[in-house]
Amino acid sequence: MSRESSLKALNRALADIGGSPRPGQETMVSAICDALDAPENLLVQAGTGTGKSLGYLIPLMDFAMNRDERVLVSTATKNLQHQILTKDAPVAADAIEATSGRRPRVALLKGWNNYLCNYRLGGGYPLEGTLFDMGPEQDEEGTHTTEMGAQILRLRSWAGETETGDRDELDPGVDDLAWSQVSVSSLECLGKQCPMIDNCFPQMARELAQDADVVVTNHSLLGINALGEGDLFGPIAALAVDEAHELADRVREQASVSLSVKMLARISRRLRSLASMDTSALESVGAQLDSVIRTLPSGLLDDRAPLSGILSSFDSACRDLETQSSAQQLEATAKVMVKSLLDQLAQVGVAWGRDPEKSVTWIEQDDDRGLSELVIAPLHVAPALAEHAFGEKPTILTSATLRLGDSFEPLAYKTGVMMAPLPWKGIDVGSPFDAAKQGILYIAASLAAPRPEGPSVESLEYMSRLVRASGGGALVLFSSWKGARAGAEQLRADGMKDVMLQGEDSLSTLIKRFRRERDSVLVGTMSLWQGVDVVGDACRLVVIDKIPFPHPHNPMVKALTRDADRQKHSGFWQVSVNHAALMMAQGAGRLLRSHEDRGVVAVLDSRLATRNYGAYIRASMPKLWPTHDIDVACSALERLHADLPEK
Repeated sequence: MSRESSLKALNRALADIGGSPRPGQETMVSAICDALDAPENLLVQAGTGTGKSLGYLIPLMDFAMNRDERVLVSTATKNLQHQILTKDAPVAADAIEATSGRRPRVALLKGWNNYLCNYRLGGGYPLEGTLFDMGPEQDEEGTHTTEMGAQILRLRSWAGETETGDRDELDPGVDDLAWSQVSVSSLECLGKQCPMIDNCFPQMARELAQDADVVVTNHSLLGINALGEGDLFGPIAALAVDEAHELADRVREQASVSLSVKMLARISRRLRSLASMDTSALESVGAQLDSVIRTLPSGLLDDRAPLSGILSSFDSACRDLETQSSAQQLEATAKVMVKSLLDQLAQVGVAWGRDPEKSVTWIEQDDDRGLSELVIAPLHVAPALAEHAFGEKPTILTSATLRLGDSFEPLAYKTGVMMAPLPWKGIDVGSPFDAAKQGILYIAASLAAPRPEGPSVESLEYMSRLVRASGGGALVLFSSWKGARAGAEQLRADGMKDVMLQGEDSLSTLIKRFRRERDSVLVGTMSLWQGVDVVGDACRLVVIDKIPFPHPHNPMVKALTRDADRQKHSGFWQVSVNHAALMMAQGAGRLLRSHEDRGVVAVLDSRLATRNYGAYIRASMPKLWPTHDIDVACSALERLHADLPEK
């Protein structure tokens, strides 16, 4: 492999799509080639517009072809997975084939329950109240009158047409309840015992992945593999992690387990139904758990003692159920499903038995839903990622936001790169945009620091003034639902015509409408801080109400902060400031999505200008032209609005 061959393929790919070389993209390709050859681990910060997907796919494919090795690409979501597979990977593969004469084979790999199970579809699994038991309701003319009925028919029809069984290919889709009736988890799969093994979609996906040169997966599945739950990918010579700033949190979510009364009741009911098992001991544990857990406050559980007796009884009940299961002669399907249920219980026991110093345990109380549960999660996932995900193979981690406060170390530590056997380094290949000429960063330094109870009257007035100066085209980001509702109400009261509030429609519908209607305003919370890609005049103002520090009483935040303090680090800086810096970088990054974009990022939190951590957070954000003068910001927005072409 050489830089020359990868750069040649890059130029070919860009020519094929009508693009031209970008300095940052070429730097990225060269650095990745060097890292793969060294080998070493590399963190690459690549700003929006760099073309980072081709920037890592081409050298990775070139590496695979030249070494006859397999490589793995992981990204944050299944949507991004699909985008890489259908958009970016074909362009990269075409270029590699044109320049080398060999075409890389690319395969997609998701979790088991993302695929249709033909055996379950055909009634091979004993289910309780399935969709197929219910059947579609019909009116006098035979027309289906329920959405559920329509979903059932669509699944039945699609099952006879699909070649992959991949849920994402079903359009229109079905809800989670409907899909759960035609899919199984890996634990429920009958494997070679299944009478329809030759027509098993998840098995076919895995066979294709084993034969592929490039496997595209997601962080959740990468996390399952890293946590030691089997070798899902086979031999891999190199790894690329896209949207790497989300890796640790996604893996931790995957590693979390919970125990609740409802869970125990469900498992107990299923065990009785499937195998006529005596579950009285498990039900007794449920009753004990309910009586104790409701006396405990929500949040971090500092003292496990109140639950020790219950968990001891839980362990005993699980051993009893295992003994009963071993003595039973069950048919294949029931046997697998019973094992799956017992494995769910076993995961709780394993999590509880881990070193409490390396785990976080908390109680969640939701009175509205009548839900109380015990949650156990690993304190750090970095060691597991370092050992099982990265290991001795070169790993490329990339995102638009990897450098916090001008340092790669916080993300290198959080993701485990710093602990991996190979050496590591970080590079920032920049952005093709001239942020200081394209945008303004306005900080409301004269406002009082934000209050915990919500945005102040003055803050809302500033927000409204900015949005009116812009004539709409504004994305308004709040750190709380209370703030978002207050912001939308203020804008509507001040006469803004097209104000959308997150929650009033599906998020995808709101974003599509925001893109389409140039002078609309979209107000929302944390889920809008990332992933909203609106190019052009429709987004010329981003308002951020305050620095999004995580809630100090969040159990995971509290535990991580304490752990950092114990290690003589500043827990506030290591956990809260780094989180805020990452989110501020992501939020401000919504403004400039193309060379033509112009606008203002307005931060209504004076602490960004006045507190010692403000400079650190600003260093993590796009380098927009700064001002503390609202008149300057509003004048710029008024000029932008006046220069817009007529609709």
